[in-house]
Amino acid sequence: MAGIMPLRGLRYDETKAGGIKELVTPPYDVISREAQENYYAQNPYNIIRLEYGKKLPEDDDGDNRYTRAADFFRRWQEEGVLRQEDEPAIYLYRQRYTVNGAELERTGIICGVKLEPYEKGVVLPHEETMPGHKADRLALMRACRANFSPIFSLYSDPERKIDLLLEQAVGGLPPEIDFADQWGQRHRLWAISDPALLSEVRGLMEPLRIFIADGHHRYETALNYALENPAAGFIMMTLVNLYDPGLVVLPTHRLIMSAKKDWRQLTDALGEDFWVETVSETDVAAVSALMAERAGPGAEKNWVYGLYTGNGRFHILKLRDEKIIEDKMPADRSPAWRRLDVSVLQKLILENVLGIDRAALARGEAVGYTRDAGEAVREVDRGGCRFSFLLNPTGVSEVTTVAELGEKMPQKSTFFYPKLITGLVINKF
Repeated sequence: MAGIMPLRGLRYDETKAGGIKELVTPPYDVISREAQENYYAQNPYNIIRLEYGKKLPEDDDGDNRYTRAADFFRRWQEEGVLRQEDEPAIYLYRQRYTVNGAELERTGIICGVKLEPYEKGVVLPHEETMPGHKADRLALMRACRANFSPIFSLYSDPERKIDLLLEQAVGGLPPEIDFADQWGQRHRLWAISDPALLSEVRGLMEPLRIFIADGHHRYETALNYALENPAAGFIMMTLVNLYDPGLVVLPTHRLIMSAKKDWRQLTDALGEDFWVETVSETDVAAVSALMAERAGPGAEKNWVYGLYTGNGRFHILKLRDEKIIEDKMPADRSPAWRRLDVSVLQKLILENVLGIDRAALARGEAVGYTRDAGEAVREVDRGGCRFSFLLNPTGVSEVTTVAELGEKMPQKSTFFYPKLITGLVINKF
């Protein structure tokens, strides 16, 4: 089912552009205004000018962040700053990183993937998207006729046949790119162009489904772009095996921007469906550990959340009875969707208690998001939001089960860590 292809990727020539560490960024959607300025200052050829250029007060239809990106892209190719591969290749990409005190390595394949509408069941989404982001990415794609950052996707290969095949291919060869980024994460890249090997990898991938982990907006944008430009039938992805030992999912916490209830009214209202325990712990790491303990091991489901209401007050919420799932969660959804922590939070807490429905979530004003539990607490204390809800991580098996059923999780249900780096390989249509 999954059609993959090698790419004649564009890569930086470091002899002209400078060291790769100064040229790359994280994905655009995690870059703050301050970080954007820093990347601009790092190097005149930094990928930020293509992927997430500045907005200027004098911008108009003829001169804006998208037209400037297209101009930089054209000039950098003409100057040889960006060079295209001589032969089509797929890229073995390894990220070594530390999370929760453990050092891990995640392996992915950067390649082209055939664009397929979701309804075909070949490439599957797992969460909802927001319209504004897609309009921005479509404007950039139209201007530059390229995609600068790979979509992060998953495939299921329990025997790790593809991984082993590529590991054998690179053997003891040194990587073509090898550097540590500003967070201490190590990135290594090998280009593999042997036609027989590429054919074998394509054959192994063909019967598999692909699950989008991160990059739904960019994928849906590419689908729309391909309707205008049928030749742009493939999009660049980094594919990671669901059975890769370095695959980690972290939670995304919710910031409640405004509420008609004070903290006592909120906890009283939550008491209808949840046990509400005010805990003595005032350290967010200790509270997170307590949440994991209350949730139980493995696939056991107890629907546990942390709630911070300010002034050092932490509460642990635990669903009173599993029967509440059957009684109050949407009947038109699958049992797998109804049992998700993020679904229960959205329906029973955000909608039923706080009055924040799906339409309000889609507008993007009622709820904020952060991957940092400490930030979720600090935002309440500094007045940036009223309350924050802390979540346990969604399991990878939950992601794929819901996707296979053709359903989408609520927005920001998962955070696959670490983010892919942008700027290692560029896919020019």
